[in-house]
Amino acid sequence: MPLTGIEIFKLLPKTNCGECGVPTCLAFAMNMASGKVELSACPYVSEEARVKLEEASAPPILPVTIGVGDRALKIGGETVMFRHEKRFENPPGLAILISDTMADAEINARLEKCQQLQYQRVGITLRPELVAVKCESGDAVKFEAVVNKVKQNSDCGIILMSTNPDILAAGLKVCADRKPLLYAATEDNLDKVASLARESSCPVAVKASSLEGLAQLTGKLTEVGIKNIVLDSGSRTIRQAFEDQVIIRSSALNNKFRPLGFPTITFPGEMTDNPMKEAVIASIFVAKYGGIIVLSDFQGESLFPLLVERMNIYTDPQRPLATAEGIYEINNPDENSPVLITSNFSLTYFIVSGEIENSKVPSWLLVKDTEGLSVLTAWAAGKFSADIIAPFVKKCGIEDKVKNHKLVIPGYLAPESGGLEEELPGWEILVGPREGAHIPAYLKAWKP
Repeated sequence: MPLTGIEIFKLLPKTNCGECGVPTCLAFAMNMASGKVELSACPYVSEEARVKLEEASAPPILPVTIGVGDRALKIGGETVMFRHEKRFENPPGLAILISDTMADAEINARLEKCQQLQYQRVGITLRPELVAVKCESGDAVKFEAVVNKVKQNSDCGIILMSTNPDILAAGLKVCADRKPLLYAATEDNLDKVASLARESSCPVAVKASSLEGLAQLTGKLTEVGIKNIVLDSGSRTIRQAFEDQVIIRSSALNNKFRPLGFPTITFPGEMTDNPMKEAVIASIFVAKYGGIIVLSDFQGESLFPLLVERMNIYTDPQRPLATAEGIYEINNPDENSPVLITSNFSLTYFIVSGEIENSKVPSWLLVKDTEGLSVLTAWAAGKFSADIIAPFVKKCGIEDKVKNHKLVIPGYLAPESGGLEEELPGWEILVGPREGAHIPAYLKAWKP
């Protein structure tokens, strides 16, 4: 359980120095309990208290970071079983598999997919994060060469895959600065792989044939100070792998069983030879509860749905996605182009802007801040009414950009048309379609 503010306060120096940015240690403790500040902001906390606080406040599933810089991937850190309880913290990483027995052309094609398969949705860039390099040749020199190729031609995080510590060491030699995930430590090689992980400060995956065996391996790693651990339960059937994911999550969160309190890695490609079935299996682990999902290959038609699913599940349900308020130019509008207005709920904005773009009609789109609410919801809440829209239209600068002062409002705002005509003298208020799909036809028939 996370510490309460009072429990944290008891471990603080109680100097009320204010150097942390708040006036008292009690206020700092309350902020820390709610996740608003980090312990590092307190300059006078004792080392003993720091250790106690860090251990006690660590999430039930410890976070693990793979990679460095802007492309570093953080997984784990989860605190709830179900998204509606609070939110899920860190989305799972999607990885493409590259074998050191593949031809150069195939390796290059897969690396190109990693760079090209990126999508923009509701203002967010969706893309995979990892490349898993698997040694199937048994040749350390060949494996090292492929790892080096991946490093030089991709900014993705790297997973080094072999149960041979010498081969892992060869791959690590060329990419240690990228902090790859070492896969995998097993009962047979644990000491040597643990030594590699400790010396390179890289995260390590452990693999066992049962959850009991997995817990024993993580216990041995934590005893020697290694905590950046990823779990592979070894199951390669859909049902057993799914059950393992749920049991691992429940054991860590509900039973506070620390040996299983780590993110997981799954391999849908090892559960089927059918690419579409693999995508379906991967979608299961996006929802419950994969930390890394390694796919045998990337195909746009299956990768995009997985990325969208991941985005939807890992957004905060208490904070709607919103687009910045302002004027948006679509299809290179001019002073005679129509002016439309909508709310800043991201899904609404991207539907409306997409339909305007599809119409090929140059248009101005005004986006009003409605606190992330959709048109109808914002109107019902009193956040998208005539007395709110009119000041925005006057101040946003659109009047200087167009000669023809005609404002197209969403069909659901028809009751506000009269009020807008009073609030915006000189503007003609036109009621547009209720549904985004009807916007292209409406704009094609629109006349200045």
